[in-house]
Amino acid sequence: MAQNYKDELSGVETTGHEWDGLRELNNPLPKWWLYLFYVCIAWSLVYYVFYPAWPLGKTYTKGILGYSQREELDTRMAEAKAGQAKYLTAIAAKSVEEIQKDKDLLGFAMAGGRSYFNENCAACHGAGGQGAKGFPTLADDVWLWGGSSADIYKTIQHGIRSDDGDTRGVPNVGMTAFGKDGILNRDQIDQVTDYVLSLNGKSADAGKAAKGKTVYEENCAACHGDAGQGSVAAGLDGIGAPPLRQANWLYGGDKATLMDTVTNGRAGMMPAWSKRLDDATIKSLAVYVHNLGGGK
Repeated sequence: MAQNYKDELSGVETTGHEWDGLRELNNPLPKWWLYLFYVCIAWSLVYYVFYPAWPLGKTYTKGILGYSQREELDTRMAEAKAGQAKYLTAIAAKSVEEIQKDKDLLGFAMAGGRSYFNENCAACHGAGGQGAKGFPTLADDVWLWGGSSADIYKTIQHGIRSDDGDTRGVPNVGMTAFGKDGILNRDQIDQVTDYVLSLNGKSADAGKAAKGKTVYEENCAACHGDAGQGSVAAGLDGIGAPPLRQANWLYGGDKATLMDTVTNGRAGMMPAWSKRLDDATIKSLAVYVHNLGGGK
């Protein structure tokens, strides 16, 4: 049971509670603090009268002013859309190249494209377009389907190996699984992997690489190019085969990963965003991606 105790130094009684020898003085609230409480109570009564306050079943008290934050939001959203309309209309009517030449449209498209990218693309390609294993980097100069503004626009619009009629590549068909499908045996895969490693100046068995060159020419050059320069550099349109003479590997460039790639193939795809986003949004995305650093 709490017992009141008068502090010897201050002469003020305590609240009667004690915590490990510590007692709380029972001082009254400061006058200014007490009056502030009264003001808050009075203000709350005024608020109840002028603003929405109390729920009443499926409705609520509207208040004398009839104020609604939802209506204010709707009004501001409508104003924002009206302000954007002229830019969106212009973007929809122009090509990506024309948008990039217009300073005002470029600024608007970049701002919108960044937002659209974070909302739709960053989950796979990274917030800065840095990519991830299995998802291409968009901030370098290695482009499997072309890095021009028009190429990027087309890729976003129709996707890669998607079910869109104008998709890049063949729908749901990726790199051949040379080992799994019995096209190459284990030794041939080992040899061609060493040859690919040698193209990058990496450590490789010279004897295996020499034999692997023949395997490469017979099975890989048709897509990746005679010198491993990739389908784009080789002028092979619509294939999307990556260059093999560079250090930027989509799935990994060590021997074990390369052997797995040749054995089981790869079948990365990207959805056709034209089924989800309007044309102005896709163009804004194309402008933004092209300006990430690696656009042609």
